[in-house]
Amino acid sequence: MSLKLRFLLTYLSMVLVFVLLLLLFGFLVFFSITGDANFLQKTYSNAYVYKLLTPEEETTFLNVKLLSQEDPNQLLNQQIIKSYEQEGIDVIVRKNEEVTYSSFSIDQRTVDKELPHFNEKSTKSATYEQDIIRIKNKFYSYIKLDFFFPNRDEGTVFVLRSISPYVGIVHKVFPFLFIFLLLLFVVIIGFVNYVVSRSVIKPIYRLKRAAERIRQGDVHFSIPYKYNSKDEINELTNSFEEMRKKLQSSIDLQVHYEENRKQLLSSISHDLKTPITSIIGYVEGIQDGVANTPEKLEKYLSTISTKAKDMNSLIDELFLFSKLDLHEVPFHFETVNINDFMENLNQELQFELEEKGVLLRFYTTLSKRAYVKVDTDKLRRVIMNLITNSIKFMDKEDKRIELVLSENESEVIVRIVDNGCGIEPRALPYIFNKFYRAEESRNTQTGGSGLGLAIAKQIIDSHGGSIWATSTLHKETSIYFSLRKITK
Repeated sequence: MSLKLRFLLTYLSMVLVFVLLLLLFGFLVFFSITGDANFLQKTYSNAYVYKLLTPEEETTFLNVKLLSQEDPNQLLNQQIIKSYEQEGIDVIVRKNEEVTYSSFSIDQRTVDKELPHFNEKSTKSATYEQDIIRIKNKFYSYIKLDFFFPNRDEGTVFVLRSISPYVGIVHKVFPFLFIFLLLLFVVIIGFVNYVVSRSVIKPIYRLKRAAERIRQGDVHFSIPYKYNSKDEINELTNSFEEMRKKLQSSIDLQVHYEENRKQLLSSISHDLKTPITSIIGYVEGIQDGVANTPEKLEKYLSTISTKAKDMNSLIDELFLFSKLDLHEVPFHFETVNINDFMENLNQELQFELEEKGVLLRFYTTLSKRAYVKVDTDKLRRVIMNLITNSIKFMDKEDKRIELVLSENESEVIVRIVDNGCGIEPRALPYIFNKFYRAEESRNTQTGGSGLGLAIAKQIIDSHGGSIWATSTLHKETSIYFSLRKITK
């Protein structure tokens, strides 16, 4: 439910409650005065509206009033009074506190207890009194007219109408009913306000507390919200939660980058310090005259050159990895026949590897027309890194490397398998992490820079593939990577 609709319904419900309570209050007022619960059916009766009298009451009262003014003694004539009575209307005539006529039997005790006494002021002001009395367990609304007989005796005429017994109760407890209705209205308004506060104000306070926590740097919490609600507050909460998640992800990524930066600095410092220390040592040896023969001098200079090349290679790989990590290396994809590509690469590498005593073989189970979309230069770099890494860990006289192509329904699988020393199971999950080396000495003669496999993983990831490894210690290691097949 939208916030606008919620406020509209709240407003309408408050108006409706107010109108209902107002009508109930009006009904109680009318009912307590007239004693007629059917007064709504008589709304259009002008006499009833303005005088609060039924037509029968009004006719009877006007007759006795006229008689009291012209000839009060006629009110002592029972036949005349009886002729004025109408259906549902009773008359009581009293002279000097004694009832001279009554439409029903009434004893003196009731007269003294229930009927109001003579009021001389009303005779002077020509007013009459209206109220409710109880006679013989019945309730009556009455109109009381006070006058003087010719001999100055006190006279009173009551025109009565039987009413519901509840009228008397309402009449007596009317102030309490008024207070009750007022309290009921306050309670209902309070309840409506509570419901609105719970559905609107409470979520806003929740967002306020969340914003305060974020301001203090705490983003590791969640803000509950309904997924399919179209409520504006819920949509705001949803957006705020998404913002918090992205902020948390950004902070976590920043922390991750900071850790990587520290690790990178540590690894670079270590890997650069070793060749630089060697270079400094050999240069000082030359300066101190240790290389005092042409052969020693040549050896020292050759070692310095090798170390400098290792440093340059490390810096190149580090630069490439950093650009790959920041997605700043451009890729030029083209569709190639993977069989032809791998066969040409095998022929290209065979002569170079034979000089190092390594036998390279190529096997494929693919059809002749198997196509992939790759950056050929980057893919060649991956295979070269993997083969170079295999050669470094060769520990057998018969050195062999195989390039094997296979496929599944959607991918081409490239496998590079060697018969080297293998990788320990505890190290296998981490070999594609940057600067990770399975041998703890970090010897660049065997372990390299620790970036070759990490660069290969970055390139394969950029191709939308995956890379993994299996190994049997002291027997063989297989590196796999997958490429998506395309239809040409």
